[in-house]
Amino acid sequence: MAGVPFDQMKGDIWYNGKFVPWADAQLHVLTHGLHYASSVFEGERAYSGKIFKLEEHTQRLHKSAEILGFEIPFSADALNEATLELLKRQNLVDAYIRPIAWRGSEMMGVSAQRNTINVAIAAWAWPSYFDPEERLKGIRLDMAQYRRPDPRTAPCNSKAAGLYMICTLSKHAAEKNGYADALMLDWRGQVAEATGANIFFIKDGVIHTPIPDCFLDGITRRTAIDLAKRRGFEVIERVILPEEMAEFEQCFLTGTATEVTPVSEIGPYSFSVGEMVRTLMQDYDRLVNGQLAQTAAAE
Repeated sequence: MAGVPFDQMKGDIWYNGKFVPWADAQLHVLTHGLHYASSVFEGERAYSGKIFKLEEHTQRLHKSAEILGFEIPFSADALNEATLELLKRQNLVDAYIRPIAWRGSEMMGVSAQRNTINVAIAAWAWPSYFDPEERLKGIRLDMAQYRRPDPRTAPCNSKAAGLYMICTLSKHAAEKNGYADALMLDWRGQVAEATGANIFFIKDGVIHTPIPDCFLDGITRRTAIDLAKRRGFEVIERVILPEEMAEFEQCFLTGTATEVTPVSEIGPYSFSVGEMVRTLMQDYDRLVNGQLAQTAAAE
C-alpha cells in the first residue's frame, strides 16, 4: 500500500454500524469534527491476526468521548466485534486499526449540542513506523518548539484529535531538520513525551519515565513497565528535567505504532542502545505475537 493515498485504498470501512466500500466512507465539509476538532480516536495493532489489547483501546475511546462531552452510540462489545470482523474482511494479519468518533454536521459553530455522533473503523497493512535500520541503531530526536499544555487548559487525558496539532507541527519541523521525531517538554519545562509516544530513560540499571499528568498514560507505556518489572528492572515514575538527559545512558520510546524503539540522540544528548532496551524490544515482540503471556498488572 506504500504510496497509495488513504482515500484510494481498497476494501471496507465500518461506518456507523455497517460495512461500506472504502471510497464511500465520506463526510461533509461542514462536519463539526473537522472545524472544531471534536473527535477522538485510537491506534491499534494486529499481530498474527490478533489485535493487541483491543478491549483496553475501546474502553479508552469511550472514555475520551466522555471527556469531550459526548457519548459513543455503540457499546464497547459492538465496536470490538466490528473491529474483529473488519480485520477478516480486509484479509489482514498484521495491521493498523483506526477507530474514530466525531460530531457531525447538524450544527456549525462552537456549540454543537444536537450533532449526531459518528463512528468509523478502518484497518490497513502497516509497516514499521520508523525506518527499520534506523530503529535498530536508535532514532534521533530534535527538541520540539511546542510544549504539552497545562491540564487546566486542555483535556489531556483524552486521545483527542485537537491535542495532536502541535505534535504534527513538531514532527514536521524535526523531519525537516533530519530527525525522526521530536521530544516535547510540558508547560513547566519538564520532559513529557515524543510527538506520539511515551519516553523512558535508563541509568545504572534503573528505568526512569515522566509522570503522565499532562499527557496520555499510554497502553504500550503500561505494557513496557509491566515487562520491565517482570525482568526485575526497577521503574521510577518521576519528574525529569531536560538537563538530566546528559546523565542517562539509554533511552527508548513506547507506543502502539512505535512499539519499543531505542533512541540514540535527543538534541545535544546521546544514548547507547544497550542490553536492557534490546531485551524490552524482544519481550514486547514476543508478547504481541502471543509468545509471552500477559499479566493482570499490564491490564
